[in-house]
Amino acid sequence: MTADLTWLLLKPGRSIMDRSNKQATTPWVDVPTHCVLVETDEGKVLWDTSCPRDWEERWGPTGLQEFFPYDKVGEDEYLDSRLNQLGVGLDEIDYVILSHLHFDHAGNAQMFKNTNAKLVCHQREKDFATGFEGLFNGAHLKTDYEGLELQTVSGDTEFLPGITLIETPGHTVGTMSMQVDLPDSGTMIFTSDAVYMGESFGPPATPAAIVNNLEDFYRSVEKLRGIQERTNAAMVFGHDAEQIHKLRVAPGGSYT
Repeated sequence: MTADLTWLLLKPGRSIMDRSNKQATTPWVDVPTHCVLVETDEGKVLWDTSCPRDWEERWGPTGLQEFFPYDKVGEDEYLDSRLNQLGVGLDEIDYVILSHLHFDHAGNAQMFKNTNAKLVCHQREKDFATGFEGLFNGAHLKTDYEGLELQTVSGDTEFLPGITLIETPGHTVGTMSMQVDLPDSGTMIFTSDAVYMGESFGPPATPAAIVNNLEDFYRSVEKLRGIQERTNAAMVFGHDAEQIHKLRVAPGGSYT
């Protein structure tokens, strides 16, 4: 996506603009989204599902398409295209873990409706995302996940050996991060939107415009910082345009 930087990094003196006002003083920046495929002895795990092909039509009722246009994506970059490039069919995914249910993380969850994949999110996230009236609430869009069977977790959870889901609310009530312990590469922590960018991580931590609870946000950042210090983990932030180009990404790159 692209968007006004203020959505990602909340600093004084900025006003949020839509895409018709990109030349305003606040810069518009790239906002990459990513998914993570983790292959384990106990199955294939997909972390998040990014944005859908029909983003402009689907987001139309919400107005999100004016603030987060997804118009720089090539055909080979959509989720199903990337999985095909890896030779992984949708029916080979055992678990789809949704860090939270915002439009840019659960946007392709419906792909897995008629597969054997188990869809998982935090209990509080499910309660909120399915409990409000109407089609959408902020960046939660029911079209993305309605009709899906969502299994839930609560607290910090060792989901599979080597994969731990970390409770990191703040951005939403049920945002999770994922810790993966790899034999060769060591520990990696995928923060999702608990931390948007390296600059958000700090120190000092800097929140974004979309934060459900600011106190929870700061607690979650410091929780992740503590885990990172104990494990020497590589941090992979949710929407860091500079970092994404330094990572080994599919289809040509991977971590072991």
